[in-house]
Amino acid sequence: MAASTLPAPAIRCRELCDLPPAESADFILYIMSAFRRTGWNFALQQAVYLAQDLNKPLLVVELLSCSMPFSSNRLHRFTLDGMADNARRLKNRGARYYPYVERQKGQAAKLLGRLAQKACVIVSDDFPNYYAPGEQALNIQPRVSTIAVDSNGLMPLNAIPQAYPSAYAFRRFLQKHLPVHLVSPPHPDPLKDAALPMLPDRLFRDLSEEFPPSFDLIGDRSDSALSSLPIDHSIPPAPCTGGTTSARLRLTRFLDHRLEMYAQYRNHPDLDVTSGLSPYLHFGHISSHEIFFRLSEAQQWSPDRLSPEIRGRREGWWGLSPAAEAFLDQLVTWRELGYAFAFLREDAARYESLPDWVRQTLESHEQDPRPWLYPLEDFEQARTHDPLWNAAQRQLVREGIIHNYLRMLWGKKILEWSAGPRQALSIMLELNDRYALDGRNPNSLSGIFWCLGRFDRPWPQRPIYGRVRSMSSDNTARKVSVEKFLSRFANRGAKK
Repeated sequence: MAASTLPAPAIRCRELCDLPPAESADFILYIMSAFRRTGWNFALQQAVYLAQDLNKPLLVVELLSCSMPFSSNRLHRFTLDGMADNARRLKNRGARYYPYVERQKGQAAKLLGRLAQKACVIVSDDFPNYYAPGEQALNIQPRVSTIAVDSNGLMPLNAIPQAYPSAYAFRRFLQKHLPVHLVSPPHPDPLKDAALPMLPDRLFRDLSEEFPPSFDLIGDRSDSALSSLPIDHSIPPAPCTGGTTSARLRLTRFLDHRLEMYAQYRNHPDLDVTSGLSPYLHFGHISSHEIFFRLSEAQQWSPDRLSPEIRGRREGWWGLSPAAEAFLDQLVTWRELGYAFAFLREDAARYESLPDWVRQTLESHEQDPRPWLYPLEDFEQARTHDPLWNAAQRQLVREGIIHNYLRMLWGKKILEWSAGPRQALSIMLELNDRYALDGRNPNSLSGIFWCLGRFDRPWPQRPIYGRVRSMSSDNTARKVSVEKFLSRFANRGAKK
């Protein structure tokens, strides 16, 4: 049988277990763990291609583990929203969808071990997980052909030769090497018109008896649905809904109503013209390829508008409007700079990964007097002397996000009000990864480390910061509009 769906580009595929397909086995197994979407997904595309090529059923298993750090009602609910979306989108589509929410630590690994025994080939998501570098598919070690596929960004991670020290240096690399990869995006709907044999009910029933799929849980948005799971119940769900449907609605609203103001007003919390897509990108509910395609379509862009002359500059290379260029610099340059760093550096989340000049200057000022010192609990509860910082922290705790410009101020002040840079880093990671919907992600990780000097240049000497860039709430309030933001997140007796 000839496959009609093209395979993922070879540069995006890594062999984790280099064995020939077990052609006598029962199905192709796709373990959906990072790219939680049914379209614009190279990993799913590769799985569909293999299923067609080998004439085997495709089983899509989407896992939600309770073993990951900071598992909570907030993060689980957002993920479950996406799983409910995927269940609807994969119904009667030629692939069998198997959502599995772990109710006891270790269950997901047992399920995957069982599935690996029956799989011809395993396809998994190749995501730079800085909590456990190199770990794929919950660290199962199957004796079957296993391929990890990169669908993280526009630039394949395996095509990036080094961890670049700055956005400027990475931008120069992208402008030279990205165009060839723009012409081979993932399929918007790899299951469309795919003629796949169905997984026999007998096999699905046998699996379901031992490891019941979680269709009941993913469709239940009540407060009690999560109560039986061994996760942190003290952090409530965020007010937004997860999933591809919600992500696409946000993207449409951004392109139709906010993009034209983005370049001028993106740093103003009161106006909030940002896309709001960061959590959806983190959970894999939407792809940067789809965002890029929709933006290109709206601006009637084609690759012949790329400039051959501009190298490293933020504007002018794409041949788009200033607002679109500013947005793409965040989506492509800054986001993929962080992904590349996490992919290429196993120490990406450690203090020692900071440049030498940063560590030297911060450590030389470690004994500088601090006008204020706060423990983690005071930061978490927004109990500082600074109303703007407190408002940013309350937004994080209540909504699971911080406006991007205020997130920089938030991190800079934690550095200033902590006993030293290592303690500041620990506090930032704890608060961001516990509360932020886009925490535990290479992009938010690089934002935190930027507050400590990564990807930046030396600045004039200042107390505490040394030659690392400083920020102040007073200057921030003079530069951008924050009055409505301060009022919205004032402490009016609400929890935290």
